[in-house]
Amino acid sequence: MRLVGIAEGCDVLVAALDGDHATPLAEVRDFWADPQRHLSRPTGDPRPVEAITLAPPIPPSARVLCLGLNYRDHATEGDYGVPDHPTIFGRWTASLSVDGVPVPVPADEPGLDWEGEVAAVVGAPLQEATAAQAQDGVLGYAVFNDLSARRAQKLTAQWTLGKNADRSGPMGPIVTADEVGPLTDGLRLTTRVNGHVVQEGDTEDLMFGVGETLALVSRTMTLHPGDVLVTGTPAGVGYARTPPWLLGPGDVVEVEAERLGVLRTPIVGADRR
Repeated sequence: MRLVGIAEGCDVLVAALDGDHATPLAEVRDFWADPQRHLSRPTGDPRPVEAITLAPPIPPSARVLCLGLNYRDHATEGDYGVPDHPTIFGRWTASLSVDGVPVPVPADEPGLDWEGEVAAVVGAPLQEATAAQAQDGVLGYAVFNDLSARRAQKLTAQWTLGKNADRSGPMGPIVTADEVGPLTDGLRLTTRVNGHVVQEGDTEDLMFGVGETLALVSRTMTLHPGDVLVTGTPAGVGYARTPPWLLGPGDVVEVEAERLGVLRTPIVGADRR
């Protein structure tokens, strides 16, 4: 099953996407209070996709945890070195967006950098979980682009500012785990800029897996349904190239993940913030 958000006034509905129709399941907070119940009994009437406005199907209370340096080739291309433990930073849900939404280059940035990734979405409470329990608690996966404002990111050792530019966290529909399988089995991940391939990777190369990372986090803070773990990007980012290559107004970046789909994001100027 594929899950999307439908913007309806001040609310967001979680809906099941089937071809060119989306069937509402519940208001986003109600859905994540008991996702399995809502998945088993759709209640709304199907709506044509062209008649709805998509929104991230994530509750406003969600924690969006991102893994940095989780592919060995990316850790070494940026001269960070290979970490001994997962490098985790946070995004706010306000930075999330969806397919097709233009993302502006922030003021004072020479451009935005692409980071094609796969996100795992938690579907059950996790507290002091084992890696197996945490893996079983994943509801599904989504293609993600961790668009980064590198100037702001590199001002200090803390990455938060550069990872929360307006609308800079586009994500695709959530595909339930039963249709995807574990990331350790491998999903091909490809990023393209204006049709040119800039990143190619495979989730079987993740240094820190979804289950073990969620288990580690759960020993410090309880995870709740709707929380998101963005699993990291392979080599090929723009800032590490010679010369650096960043996204500017008029560019289009696409992230494609096997079994998850394609996420397309146009880049616009700061005047479109």
